[in-house]
Amino acid sequence: MTLRVLGVDPGLTRCGIGVVDVEKNRRATMVAVGVVGTSPDESLDQRLLVIATSIDDWLDRYEPHVLAVERVFSQLNVSTVMGVAQASGVVIAAAARRGIPVALHTPSEVKAAVTGSGTSNKDAVTKLVTKILRLDAPPRPADAADALALAITHAWRAGSGAAIATTGPGSQSLTPAQRAWAEAEAKARRAR
Repeated sequence: MTLRVLGVDPGLTRCGIGVVDVEKNRRATMVAVGVVGTSPDESLDQRLLVIATSIDDWLDRYEPHVLAVERVFSQLNVSTVMGVAQASGVVIAAAARRGIPVALHTPSEVKAAVTGSGTSNKDAVTKLVTKILRLDAPPRPADAADALALAITHAWRAGSGAAIATTGPGSQSLTPAQRAWAEAEAKARRAR
C-alpha cells in the first residue's frame, strides 16, 4: 500500500502544492507539484477564492490520503502571518469537506525530517527533496520544494513503513493520517 500525501506550503502570494506517494520502505515518488499564485492587487476574497478553487482541483484530481500543511508560526511581519493563516484555513476547510485528515508540521520539523537538521536553509531542503524524489532538476520556486518536503515529512513521521492496525490495543494512539492510511490499506486487501 502506498500512502499519498498532498503537502501545502500556504501563502497568499505563492501557495506551494506537492503530491508525493510513499511506499512502506519510505521510498518517495513525486506525483505532481505546482504553485498557486495570486496578486497583492486583488482583493483578499478573490485571492482566497483562487487558492480554494485550486486546492479543490488538486484534492479531486489526486485523491490524497492526507494533507500535510505547514503550521503557522509567529513572524515579525503580522500581515504575512495573517495571509498564511488565511490561506491555511481555506486549505484545511477544503480537506475537511472531503473527510481528508490534515496534519500540521512546523518548518523546523520539516527541515529536521528531510535534512537531519531543524536549522537547515531552504537551499538544503530543496537539494535533499530533489535527491529523495530522484528528480532531474530542483523544484522551483522554493514554495514548491517546501510543499514536497511537507508531504515527505508527514509520510515518514506517520510511519509509512510500519504495519498499522485500525482496531485493537493501541489503535487509539494512531494519528488521523495513520488511521486513514490503515483503513485504505485494509479496504484494498478486502478488494483483492
